[in-house]
Amino acid sequence: MAVDAAVAGFGRIDVLINNAAGFQAGYFEEISDAQMRAQIETNLFGPMNVTRAVLPVMRKQRAGHVVTISSIAGLVGQEFCVAYAASKLAVEGWMESLRFDVEPYGIRTTIVEPGFFRTELLVDASTSWAELSIDDYAERTKSTKAMWQSMNGRQAGDPVKLADALLKVVDLEEPPLRFVAGDDAIPTAEAKGKEITEQAGASRALGSGLAHGDAA
Repeated sequence: MAVDAAVAGFGRIDVLINNAAGFQAGYFEEISDAQMRAQIETNLFGPMNVTRAVLPVMRKQRAGHVVTISSIAGLVGQEFCVAYAASKLAVEGWMESLRFDVEPYGIRTTIVEPGFFRTELLVDASTSWAELSIDDYAERTKSTKAMWQSMNGRQAGDPVKLADALLKVVDLEEPPLRFVAGDDAIPTAEAKGKEITEQAGASRALGSGLAHGDAA
């Protein structure tokens, strides 16, 4: 297995970078159950399986850093991205909770939230289109699919520069729980944080005081 080979060759594993992903595009009703499950299998269970294999090594070392590539879609839902966003939001919840499991053993975790980078995510081999067809969605599907296809190879982000930034992140004495990457992603994440704060405040009148009378 790859983990055994890495330990045999290098004696230890200091950093794991989970980067398994595919893009299941489409409107929810047009995405089959099998397609939705495949998206979660790749984007969530793929990184989970690799991490499960590596953590025993890091625990034994009492050191390590698990880095998982999420997406700005892990913070902000987008049209035509229900499957992809669902998988990345799941990655965010898993990684945010995983840190409490592994921090006592000297293992750090970082979630990377990139914006649009010029990777192979939108090439035919990495993108799946909804296999069902519903008349109500037909025109929107046609135009939105064309828009996504036109973006391939034109994304602003440079993956080489992102890789260089990640090398610096893993060298930090106190690496961040989240690393938001890209000039498009940072203001999007800031706006989402503000939106959640505002929504929590707006919920106070009806959302407070809902405990049982005998609750402490």
